[in-house]
Amino acid sequence: MTLSPASETPVTQRDRFVATDHKAHRRRERMIGLALRSVSILCFFLLWYAVSWLNQHVWKLFNPVMLPPPSEVLAAGIELTLSGELPRDIAASLYRVVLGFLMAAALGVGLGTVVGRSRRIEQLLDPPLEMLRPIPPLAFLPVLVLWFGIGEMSKVVFIAYAAFFPIFTTTCEGIKFVDLLLIRAAQTLGASEREIFRHVVVPAAMPSIITGLRVGFAQCLFVIVAAEFLAADSGLGYLINDARSFFLMSHMLLGAAVIGLIGFVFNWGLRRLEARILRWRVDARGPG
Repeated sequence: MTLSPASETPVTQRDRFVATDHKAHRRRERMIGLALRSVSILCFFLLWYAVSWLNQHVWKLFNPVMLPPPSEVLAAGIELTLSGELPRDIAASLYRVVLGFLMAAALGVGLGTVVGRSRRIEQLLDPPLEMLRPIPPLAFLPVLVLWFGIGEMSKVVFIAYAAFFPIFTTTCEGIKFVDLLLIRAAQTLGASEREIFRHVVVPAAMPSIITGLRVGFAQCLFVIVAAEFLAADSGLGYLINDARSFFLMSHMLLGAAVIGLIGFVFNWGLRRLEARILRWRVDARGPG
């Protein structure tokens, strides 16, 4: 039965007012956050333009070609987009990054979950993994080229190796250190081991897993440039390296900016996914 406004109790009216006020507060916080982020981006570009202009006309501390203004980078982006080079390079890099990231995510989350759940498996696999983790991915790039050739496979495996350890480590730690009170409460209610894992362990470890995925994707972007420096004829790393050969600084900065934009968009997507999956979490920080 639906209550008319006249028949609603004071408690019902108060709850409605509280819910409306909470929605208005969340909307206001989102608008403030969007405004602050927009201002920070605008300030960054204004600072870049100011430093470039002052160096070119006032300070003359270094060759103005070394730091072109944002307008020149934008013009280079439009030129390469119209010629089809920039879309081709973006597609090539995204293909390698996404494939390497998916491979790293599957192995990292899967193996991290198994190791986090079993002390015996951790004792078995921990020594070799800890020996491999400190080795920089660049140390394996020549080896991977010799093993898999100069095609796509060597680049994808190289990217997957770079992203694997952040994802594996955060997943393993998140699974291992689930609050015991949550597990015991579920056991008291008669939950089976499978139900505990599905409804307690995985949700509790999900923040760590998503953090690992975000760091892992950033690692993919870190190493894609190095992977495409070596034996590649397309990709954003190839664009930067080719521009370096001809001293086209605006093209180099364009490649770096596009990589940053891809990372920003993917990180935003993962944060939105995290907020949707983990709706039960509450930000403990104040508005300041």
